[in-house]
Amino acid sequence: MHSAVFLIEFGAVVLALGLLGRFAVRLKFSPVPLYLLAGLLFGAGGVVPLGGSEQFIEVGAEIGVVLLLLMLGLEYTAADLVGHLKTHARAGGVDFLLNAVPGAAAALLLGWGPVAAVVLAGVTWVSSSGVIAKVLGDLGRLGNRETPVILSILVLEDLAMALYLPILTALLAGSGWLAGGLTLGIALAAVGTVLLVAVRYGRVISRFVSSDDPEKLLLVVLGTTLLVAGVAQQLQVSAAVGAFLVGIALSGEVAENIHHLLMPLRDLFAAVFFVFFGLSTDPSTIPSVLPPALALAVLTVGTKIGTGYWAARRAGIAERGRWRAGGALVARGEFSIVIAGLAVSAGAVDPSLGPMATAYVLLLVVMGPVAARFTEPAARRIARWRGKEYPAPGPVRRSLASRPAEPEPTAAASE
Repeated sequence: MHSAVFLIEFGAVVLALGLLGRFAVRLKFSPVPLYLLAGLLFGAGGVVPLGGSEQFIEVGAEIGVVLLLLMLGLEYTAADLVGHLKTHARAGGVDFLLNAVPGAAAALLLGWGPVAAVVLAGVTWVSSSGVIAKVLGDLGRLGNRETPVILSILVLEDLAMALYLPILTALLAGSGWLAGGLTLGIALAAVGTVLLVAVRYGRVISRFVSSDDPEKLLLVVLGTTLLVAGVAQQLQVSAAVGAFLVGIALSGEVAENIHHLLMPLRDLFAAVFFVFFGLSTDPSTIPSVLPPALALAVLTVGTKIGTGYWAARRAGIAERGRWRAGGALVARGEFSIVIAGLAVSAGAVDPSLGPMATAYVLLLVVMGPVAARFTEPAARRIARWRGKEYPAPGPVRRSLASRPAEPEPTAAASE
């Protein structure tokens, strides 16, 4: 009887996720807020609370985090990360100051303490790579001159997470200075070692893992990732970091092949993760945290736009591209929920942090695509209303894959 209840409940959840995903595609919208709302619907205090399948969903949520970080690591090579770090480190520092500090300050003002401040700083700091990539594709901006600036900031945020997550894990575990320092030292050593090995021996590792049989390739990479993630978790470094490092170590054709094989699994378990986070949040607790979540969302919309504008200006992008870069960075999503989920599951922060993070992400997943589309037109109208000159729109470069190569335009003509 118990297995029948489990199959019915879990089947209903997966079916609901599939329907919500199709609905989001029709709206050309990220499904993340819909998955969170589904979790609120099925969770404690929701309309249809689950019972028999909740434990399985929790395990699936952990796998979802691991696959999210593995796929993120597959997007970059170690050389890419090192190059971005050298070239755009200052932009990454500005991004941290403008967007992490408001979250930390909000947690302290709400009286949640320093650990919650570190958690909320991460929630407000990191933009959603998945949502932003989809929005840029939908708007035809993948070939624009400001897009490399946007991607560089996202890469730096992803790389910073490899250091941030071990620190957060140590704080949530209540480790002392010695244990926390040891955990951070292990994390730094692991990141540095993997980057060094990936730069020098990435091709060797990829050839060793490579297989013409998709089944064997999937089993080897997935098994390795789960094993490394488990060892990292045992060392209090964070399973997410372990999975991210495995992704970085793989490159070339292997990374491309495993990316295609894992995409459906990633999407399934990532959706389960967002549902589980919603399950962990009582909907009745959201109204009380909605005002501070809305205030923080409005503030960090402005700081993200400022980040993108400053970074694009420093890269020599013209006025229109600067505003587009700022608007594109607004969306928060998967990483913010991962960070809040770690804190909520550890029970080391104020219970209101989970509902606030849910409300915050819901707001910015909706506001992000709107900001990406309308920030630059709004800036143009405001400039004209104030009687200032605004650059006339020039030819906008579309996706590079959609047309033959041509000489790179000058900065003056690119906008």
